[in-house]
Amino acid sequence: MYYLRVGRVQFIGRHHPLYPQEVELRERVLLSPVGLDLAGFQRLFPGVEERLEHFVTVIEHPTGRRVIGCVCLLPHFPGTGVGKLMQMAVDPQRQREGIGRELVAELERRAFGELSLSELFCHARNDAIPFYERMGWTIDGPQFIEAGIPHHRMVFRPPAQDPQ
Repeated sequence: MYYLRVGRVQFIGRHHPLYPQEVELRERVLLSPVGLDLAGFQRLFPGVEERLEHFVTVIEHPTGRRVIGCVCLLPHFPGTGVGKLMQMAVDPQRQREGIGRELVAELERRAFGELSLSELFCHARNDAIPFYERMGWTIDGPQFIEAGIPHHRMVFRPPAQDPQ
């Protein structure tokens, strides 16, 4: 399948002007359906929000720049060299446009290129497994329930580079 590039993926911090839009998207798509908001997420995962690296897809809109997708990286978790992909959300009206693929690709570039991580993992809802599998991720372990929803742990390890 061919996707047109939509928007621009940008790395932001919690003090960036686009951060409130990212939080709103995460709350609307991920957290509210399971009865949470950002404060609830922070209570469940103390200290995590402060450690996350945030990636957003931004489009130019007549009303200004808008965040239409986001994903977070928790580097060196649970230990050195490993990272966790978390809180991936795409505006429901913009899904299936390649936005999620671009976000994950940018997160992988950061994780493996700039941070030299050796492995990424995520907790993927069962309905998201095919998305990750198309990107080379594999299931790693049995199904479990998180936030009342069936999930699987999925991992990605980049192919070994041939020394030249």
